Amino acid sequence: MRIARNPSADGTKANLVVTVGPDSDTGEGVVLSGHMDVVPAEESDWRSDPFTLTDAGDRLVGRGSADMKGFLALATNRLAASEERSLRHPLTLLFTYDEEVGTLGARRFGDTFEQRERLPRSVVIGEPTELQVVRAHKGMVRYRLEFAGRAAHSGYPHLGRSAIEPAARAIAALADLRRAMEAERPPHGDLFPEVPFTALNVGVVQGGTAANVIPDRCEIHLGVRVLPGQTAARIGERIEQAVREAVVEPFAFECVSESPAMMLDEGAAIHRRLCDAIGQRDSRSVMFATDAGWLQRAGFECVLFGPGDIKVAHRANESLPVAEFHRAGEVLDALIHRSCADR
Repeated sequence: MRIARNPSADGTKANLVVTVGPDSDTGEGVVLSGHMDVVPAEESDWRSDPFTLTDAGDRLVGRGSADMKGFLALATNRLAASEERSLRHPLTLLFTYDEEVGTLGARRFGDTFEQRERLPRSVVIGEPTELQVVRAHKGMVRYRLEFAGRAAHSGYPHLGRSAIEPAARAIAALADLRRAMEAERPPHGDLFPEVPFTALNVGVVQGGTAANVIPDRCEIHLGVRVLPGQTAARIGERIEQAVREAVVEPFAFECVSESPAMMLDEGAAIHRRLCDAIGQRDSRSVMFATDAGWLQRAGFECVLFGPGDIKVAHRANESLPVAEFHRAGEVLDALIHRSCADR
């Protein structure tokens, strides 16, 4: 067994890479990957301690049970039970940090992990897909706009300059851009029939201090769900141009974070093998971003496959069906045998 840590830039966190079996000079074998972080559990309607796993009969309840501690447990147990001498190709675990705040760990891994060429090329990321094999997902890009004004007493408005007023015009322009994007059908939109367009959302507006003070600052935070093939730079150009056409006041604009979209060829070995294992005959996609975007950019072939339903994630009383948990283990056993042990 070989264990490697891939630390964050500040050294406070790390991706974990654990491998059994021989090194992979040909890219054969399989990587089981998942993120170790979870979102906060601040909802008021939890019926049990969110950080104590609770057996509810047919379900396991707790924060991260579906997203995605259940898969981490399955992957860890499979590696622990592996007979290293029987493996012709490596079985690797890649556990990442800070997926929930912008896929930061996966990006760090792709940029800095020097031994990644010795790992298998095929990656199963255990996001909750209800045991469906997913070969494509949208990406998520976050941007920030900032407008600066001049504070003054609202009784003397000629002494100040509002930052909120140009921000309001920018928001109206972004609403127009959102509607224009919704009418477009970019390449690969057919993979996402529910939302086949680039989805823009103005999510946060922050500005001002009091009703009797002219605001000297206003920030707008927006997120864009991008399709495979779209870049953060090009979408950012469209946003910045729309705002410039609506306001004459200066503003700052930046890309805060990027989680790229992912699309894998239907004929990729890892996609075929998992689809064969569960009898799936069509392509599936999801509209949330994952570590797969960065791992694909680093040269890996990724699919999403895991127990649980994304619709219960990030909510009170998050749960994982026990039957799906056990079925996922059976599918992973078959995949590992076929990818790592078959002669």
